[in-house]
Amino acid sequence: MKNILLAIALLTISFVKGQVLDPVKWITSVEKISETEYNLISTATIEEGWHLYSQTVPEDGPIPTTFVYDDSESGFNIIGNTEEEEGHIVDDPVFGMEIKFFENKATFKQKVEVESEKSNISGFVEFMVCDDARCLAPIEVDLTFQLNRDLVNRIEAVKNDVIDNSMRLEEIQEENKGLFAIFIIAFFSGFAALLTPCVFPMIPMTVSFFTKQSKSKAAGVKNALIYGASIVIIYVLLGILVSAIFGADALNALSTNVWFNIIFFVLLIVFAVSFLGAFEIVLPSSWGTKVDAQADRGGIIGIFFMALALAIVSFSCTGPIVGTLLVEAAAGGSQIGPIVGMLGFSLALAIPFALFAAFPGWLNSLPKSGGWLNTVKVVLGFLELALAFKFLSNADLVLQLHWLEREVFLAIWIAIFGVLAFYLFGKIQLSHDSPLTHISVGRLSLGILSLTFTIYMIPGLWGAPLNLISAFPPSQSYSESPYGVGFSKTGSSQSNTNHSGIPDGAHLMAPHDIMAFKDYDKGLAYAKKVGKPVLLDFTGYACVNCRKMEQNVWPKDRILSILKNEVVLISLYVDDKRPLPVGEEMESKLRPGKKLKYIGQKWSEFQTIKYRANAQPFYVLMNHEEENLTNPTAYTPDVEEYYVWLQKGIKSFEK
Repeated sequence: MKNILLAIALLTISFVKGQVLDPVKWITSVEKISETEYNLISTATIEEGWHLYSQTVPEDGPIPTTFVYDDSESGFNIIGNTEEEEGHIVDDPVFGMEIKFFENKATFKQKVEVESEKSNISGFVEFMVCDDARCLAPIEVDLTFQLNRDLVNRIEAVKNDVIDNSMRLEEIQEENKGLFAIFIIAFFSGFAALLTPCVFPMIPMTVSFFTKQSKSKAAGVKNALIYGASIVIIYVLLGILVSAIFGADALNALSTNVWFNIIFFVLLIVFAVSFLGAFEIVLPSSWGTKVDAQADRGGIIGIFFMALALAIVSFSCTGPIVGTLLVEAAAGGSQIGPIVGMLGFSLALAIPFALFAAFPGWLNSLPKSGGWLNTVKVVLGFLELALAFKFLSNADLVLQLHWLEREVFLAIWIAIFGVLAFYLFGKIQLSHDSPLTHISVGRLSLGILSLTFTIYMIPGLWGAPLNLISAFPPSQSYSESPYGVGFSKTGSSQSNTNHSGIPDGAHLMAPHDIMAFKDYDKGLAYAKKVGKPVLLDFTGYACVNCRKMEQNVWPKDRILSILKNEVVLISLYVDDKRPLPVGEEMESKLRPGKKLKYIGQKWSEFQTIKYRANAQPFYVLMNHEEENLTNPTAYTPDVEEYYVWLQKGIKSFEK
């Protein structure tokens, strides 16, 4: 049982996009005891929920906290052992044994005798930190005890805290942008659901009910607001349920998990076929009957059950949209993503119902129900169908099967949106469509938009970048012709031009023709040979933001020139499911007793241990001694900001 808990704990080392977990901060100070004796004080500030282990732990337990002082320096002697506070002795949930650890704050003291005039003493501390569900890899932190300049040291520590807090603020802002995008998409999806044949006709029925039941206009407004709030509560509760079932760690893993992506593909295909009219997805009729009975009770409870009845009755139209939103929000990796998505969707759905119920006179401005409602439903079906292949593409990329390469993916999308254009122009009719005597201006405009998008995608079959949809299809390197038209997969041109001189282990990232290595050692050796710095690119086949960087930022002239001429690019795919070559299997440092089986596991663990991050994309500029030339960076869609970061690292290398 202990091993299972340990495996689960260590497997759940998860990070929100761009976030680096660093739950322990160390500050050093000194305490003068006499003219020749000092206490070297190391104080650890520990974030809420995490704990730091003692210097003494049981066998087969965690890595103990260990202090090492540089005894190669003359002029001082260590007296006794490093003292520590009492701490807590508890049954540790991660390791399944009684262990002493510290929470919130821990202080360690080491007594030394200084034999001659000395300004500082250096050393380091190695430690492991865990919470109730996960542990970080063992970390080493350098310590400097300034005997005569303790105040300077404290100021530097505060400065580092300010820098760290600034980085965390940027990470929070980036996450908030993602949540805002989910909210906006969900909000407009709610309006789309409102215009379906299962929901739109419910508006006058609902208004009629409130008009008859409300004794005054004020009561009508009050009941309408309660009704709208009830709709929001029902859908937000659904989002909370999804977040609670999956949890943060599972949601973070969705985008690269093969089985999740295949399940989502099948689910969206079912939703799409339902919207196209093959069948309807409905909840058991008994549910609606029971809820309707409760709605007759009146009062706030009755109004709430009326809102629940709306959700159940309209499920055949709203269910596929809600399901798609939950899938997209969950795959985004944020635990509150599904909640934010359901908030946006329910607000868009609730506001019109509440407003029309409060002001029934507005009903006269509504268009009449008709065949156009089914048209909206069919259009949503085509969109669901297109989105489904994105999830199938993710699974194909992770497994590297090359079944759904870029050209095949684009051909499918071209076919889907081309057929949609023909449908909107009235050239194709489905089973539930009303006879079409004319085409409205709105339908014609949407048809033109669909046809334009179809034509836009066609050049992508021959290597055009398609920046508008760069996050959806596979990258241009995952292609039948990865080097563009006229080049084979080996890099040889059919027009007698070739990419000769490509070193062993490198490949070209078409159509940019950036030379990149997928092997760390070969890339580093080549960088030493040509005297250039290394750009480590921690990426993933199913990483949306990685594709955005490669398609929207890297092709810019200034960036492309640097990537081609001034650095050696090493792209390490953390979701590469190909097995490690025979003989290269290795013991996991994060999961003792387990072996790394896949190439992606090797690079993911390498990134986690060395950089304490596992979000992608993640970029590191380093020299030939594998030292950072500047602080690593993550997703940076701002071209100027990314250029400045590259230039800073290159200038540091030249110095």
